[in-house]
Amino acid sequence: MENIHIYHTNDLHSHFDHWPRIRHLLQERQRWHKEAGDEVFLFDIGDHMDRWHPFTEGTHGKGNTQLLNQAGYTAVTIGNNEGITLPHEDLDSVYQDAQFDVLLGNLFYKNGERPGWAKPYTIYTTKKGTRIGVFGLTVYFNLFYDLLGWKLEEPLQELQNILPELKEKADIIIFLSHLGLHEDERIAADYPDIDIILGGHTHHILHEGKMVNETLLCGAGKHGAFVGHVELNVSSIGLTANKKAILYDVNEIEAPVGETEEASNLFENGKHLLGEKIVTLEQPLKSEYFKPSQLPQLLCEALREWCDADCAFLNAGLLLGPISGDVTKYDLLTVCPHPINPCVVELPGNELREILLQTRDEEWPHMQIKGLGFRGKVMGNMVYDQIEFIDELQEIRIKGRNLKPNTIYKLAIPDMFTFGRFFPVIQRSAHKRYFMPEFLRDLLAWKLTK
Repeated sequence: MENIHIYHTNDLHSHFDHWPRIRHLLQERQRWHKEAGDEVFLFDIGDHMDRWHPFTEGTHGKGNTQLLNQAGYTAVTIGNNEGITLPHEDLDSVYQDAQFDVLLGNLFYKNGERPGWAKPYTIYTTKKGTRIGVFGLTVYFNLFYDLLGWKLEEPLQELQNILPELKEKADIIIFLSHLGLHEDERIAADYPDIDIILGGHTHHILHEGKMVNETLLCGAGKHGAFVGHVELNVSSIGLTANKKAILYDVNEIEAPVGETEEASNLFENGKHLLGEKIVTLEQPLKSEYFKPSQLPQLLCEALREWCDADCAFLNAGLLLGPISGDVTKYDLLTVCPHPINPCVVELPGNELREILLQTRDEEWPHMQIKGLGFRGKVMGNMVYDQIEFIDELQEIRIKGRNLKPNTIYKLAIPDMFTFGRFFPVIQRSAHKRYFMPEFLRDLLAWKLTK
């Protein structure tokens, strides 16, 4: 019998408070298993980075690669936070010093060539000769990859290209999947040759894994709350019935000495790297969630101007505080940490009217939002530029003129309003243009320097 141990993490999103104990656990377990003569592998399933954190932002993601190196990871795949929040040149260089494999079967340059830093799969051979084939795929946000200069192939298409090769070369097949639980379940049902799917993206928690046919599905939640462990017992005739999964609650793991200081140092290091001054303000710019204030209005104006749109709206909750005095890149990250891009939607006036009336719903300001790039707490009041509501006349004016039902208007919005269920009309519209790689804080910096 051969014992093989697999540890996995996913969707850390640059939450480093408990990273020292995660690293300590992984390093300690590697030592244990090697002393016992067992095999051990470490995998990360993507979204390890998130640009809300100063260390990730200040190092353009390369700091996350350093952390993965220090922990001794075997291989990783990427998530959407690596893939579509980093500019092309940053993603193309973020793994240049990686001491692990990057397994990513569905990302290519526009000319069809695969990046030199990525492999579709690899084979790890244990001391006893067991061949473990590992491959990785990331979620199919092809429009955004295309805007950033990449070519992203449909994951199932690439899976069908990779799997036949792995079946010939490997005794055990492991899939690093940043596709989400629903896709993992479907793949496990349709492709029984995959032995283990280590999942991410949907932040699912599978405390003891989930068996779909003969495939073991795993997921370790988000933000470093859990570390996953899969133990395999392999005999000379292949994988035995002993294939079990467990999650370790990070809160129950003893913290190494200096954990708080180390996490604080990462933050301060990033803050120092983002110390470049953008502008000096003579007067503070206030930011309020539930009443008119200067900073959200300034950002709304910047959004419309940057996108060359007729009008714009956004929610005041996107700004998490005021700015004053010498304003640095760190300050703008602090008040606008979201990986949210500008977007323009072209709409006829009758549809624009429907959307604008929806924005006045009294329930919106206190609505709590999670995901979709939003890193704040509540929606906040809606803020408008070149949009007026003439209540007593039941009219809406765009750029000072009455809104006309059949006229086509360009509306600038944060891209999160094109996802989810905020505005069905916007979600259905085919006439959307996303501006990438700029985030809203980049627009704010541009406006302030003007």
